[in-house]
Amino acid sequence: MQGLERSNIKGLELLNRGKVRDIYDAGDHLVIVATDRISAFDVVLPDPIPDKGRVLTALSAFWFAHTADICPNHLISTRMEDMPPEVQRAGEEMKGRVMLVRKAQPLPIEAIVRGYITGSGWKDYLATGQICGHKLPEGLKESQQLPEPIFTPSTKAGPGEHDRNITVDEAAELVGEDVARRVEEISLAIYSRASEMARENGIIIADTKLEFGWIDGELVVIDELLTPDSSRFWPADDYAPGRAQKSFDKQFVRDWLTSIGFNKRPPAPRLPQDVIEGTRARYLEALQRLTGKGLEEWLNGGIN
Repeated sequence: MQGLERSNIKGLELLNRGKVRDIYDAGDHLVIVATDRISAFDVVLPDPIPDKGRVLTALSAFWFAHTADICPNHLISTRMEDMPPEVQRAGEEMKGRVMLVRKAQPLPIEAIVRGYITGSGWKDYLATGQICGHKLPEGLKESQQLPEPIFTPSTKAGPGEHDRNITVDEAAELVGEDVARRVEEISLAIYSRASEMARENGIIIADTKLEFGWIDGELVVIDELLTPDSSRFWPADDYAPGRAQKSFDKQFVRDWLTSIGFNKRPPAPRLPQDVIEGTRARYLEALQRLTGKGLEEWLNGGIN
């Protein structure tokens, strides 16, 4: 089984080939193709994860639908019959991995919500007792649930750069205080609802990253939402604070790269087959647990 490393939609202008998504201009709209590329430590790895892009698309569509009453989003459709003719002619490889979206002007920050202390937040806490200006209680353990979820924005990294954690006040300097507070409010509300729904299905959402943009003067959620690429998903039945957790996300790949001493700079090493298969299995299980549908059911019923 091979994954889709890059798309090629003839007749549409390619605007950007990101770490995972290829974005095409479709006139009044954009076509976003979720490929099977995978990145870790801001480096795109040389081996795709088969069906990863389809999982990202299905989960984003699922969460966009379940949070639209909290904040509108840019998604128009994921159905092939709604796509421009150029996409339909591109064939079966596009099925299940394409979003037709409204064009938006992205905000220059990323909105991160943390419900548990892990990753870069854990490192910041050990060094300062804080995360992005939030003073936290002493004596917290790795992976421990925070007293309440916190909003911890970051900058958007340019090519060759890394995202940088910033305070809410620093975010306000970039987007304005009213917008920053609105983004915080929406992000926390979406995380709260998603966390509750996920917990009912045996998954803890440790943290997640959201992106926002403007469409006709309205603040909307854009890009992806609550996927294994943008979130940390932990199995609730194995959760225990004081250690790293098993996960249904790309932490499995990060852990392997760390174990071999990867220096976090390109070129990245080739992934062993067992790491590729293990990562794919985790993404598929996340989709099944969170939505109650497997990938084939999503594809046969249409992702919408």
